[in-house]
Amino acid sequence: MTSLADYRGWRPAPLTKASALLQAGAVAATILRPEAWPWTAGAVVADYAMLAVAGLWPRCGLLGPNLKRLPPPAAARGEMAITIDDGPEPAVTPAVLDLLDRQGAKASFFCIGERARRYPELCREIVDRGHAVENHSLRHRHDFALLGLRGLVREINAAQETLAAITGVCPLFFRAPAGLRSPLLDPALFRLNLRLVSWTRRGFDTRDGDPRSVSAKLLHGLNGGDILLLHDGNAARTAGGDAVILEVLPRLLDTIAAARLRPVTLRSVLA
Repeated sequence: MTSLADYRGWRPAPLTKASALLQAGAVAATILRPEAWPWTAGAVVADYAMLAVAGLWPRCGLLGPNLKRLPPPAAARGEMAITIDDGPEPAVTPAVLDLLDRQGAKASFFCIGERARRYPELCREIVDRGHAVENHSLRHRHDFALLGLRGLVREINAAQETLAAITGVCPLFFRAPAGLRSPLLDPALFRLNLRLVSWTRRGFDTRDGDPRSVSAKLLHGLNGGDILLLHDGNAARTAGGDAVILEVLPRLLDTIAAARLRPVTLRSVLA
């Protein structure tokens, strides 16, 4: 059962706090001056619109802490992070692991809990080969951002328990499905002791099957501290029918090595 004690110490983001104050003020103003309801209603609608825009912007930090880059000391050491979402996927993930091994690169795999249950040995292989498994929700629901606080806690915690039981390692980071969220995600993550991660740059490789186009997006401005996003699950296919990540990753890793950057797991830098 959830209690207020579970959220003791949580501090709402400034936008969330301002929104709560505005809505409380709108209710009070409507009670005291009923004739002002069109103005107060307009203010509330504008407030909800602002919250919706913030939730639809995956890299936005207005709804709470949102890691978009590694800390400056890691960037100065030439460290960067490759993150891989929506797996594990038997037809793709093993080949991704082989490509990473050839360059001695480490990555963080944001796995979906239900897929991890289906392919537990693949999740364990990710960890056994020196990479990290992190939390990408239980079911990757399309309506994830519309869940209430209890629904968010149940969904995320179910994935947390599943991934920890399979790998023996408790995830430290969470990425929202499609990066979409609501103001309620921040207290849910606080309760579960998880940190929200987005990205510096992504290749849109769930929609774009052109390896050159995906690579260009990921490599533009490549630098230490970057967090890059790719997908082993739900990956777009090339003209030859392969998951686009399998053609993008070799070039990406070669360019990273040439730039003397080192791909590391998020937890190795931030744990």
